[in-house]
Amino acid sequence: MKITRITFLLVAVMALAVTGCKNEGKKAKTKEAKETKQANIEAEEFNVDTSVSEIHWQGKKPTGTHTGTIKVSKGSFSANDSIIESGNFVIDMQSIEVTDLEGKDKKDLEAHLMGTVEGKEGDFFNAEKYPEATFEITDVTEENGQSMLSGNLTIKEETKNITFPVSIDHRGDEVEISTEEFSIDRTNWNVNFGSKSVFDDLGDNFVNDNIELRIKIVAKKA
Repeated sequence: MKITRITFLLVAVMALAVTGCKNEGKKAKTKEAKETKQANIEAEEFNVDTSVSEIHWQGKKPTGTHTGTIKVSKGSFSANDSIIESGNFVIDMQSIEVTDLEGKDKKDLEAHLMGTVEGKEGDFFNAEKYPEATFEITDVTEENGQSMLSGNLTIKEETKNITFPVSIDHRGDEVEISTEEFSIDRTNWNVNFGSKSVFDDLGDNFVNDNIELRIKIVAKKA
């Protein structure tokens, strides 16, 4: 019986270790802001197609999960063959949409996230004061055969450099940058509502610090 229990504990510990590594791998590396990347003169310009470019998000708390989208309002990239040399895009924070709710619940959560509820403007993104977030490319590298995109992400006037895996597809007059799900810690950008790492005595009334993101940016030759 003791051997069985020990074996079970070892398996459980190994499973937790593997799960931890997987979760860590999905989390974007976050550092202080860096200098943006400049393109060579030979690079071609591509403008973001805002009609098909979008960011999907997912937030979690003990009582459930919420999902939604945010629109990209503009952006451009410089590419040489299949290599992205520089670029940026702007995120419309007033376009936050909740996709897992309907009716009043949907509108209420959208208003809370965008900060249009009186007295709760600063809980999340305060989109009236900070209507835009930006991402500016600082580097494109390769790790173990995987393209890694680094850039300065600015939200609520706070800028951090993040690095995450991407797929870059250059199809003639079009470039598509897409990702699998990865996460960022929202408290790095002072989005602190319901964070157990910021506030004490929240009990089960907390919201996870990590926000899951999935990005699709399509740009066409200028």
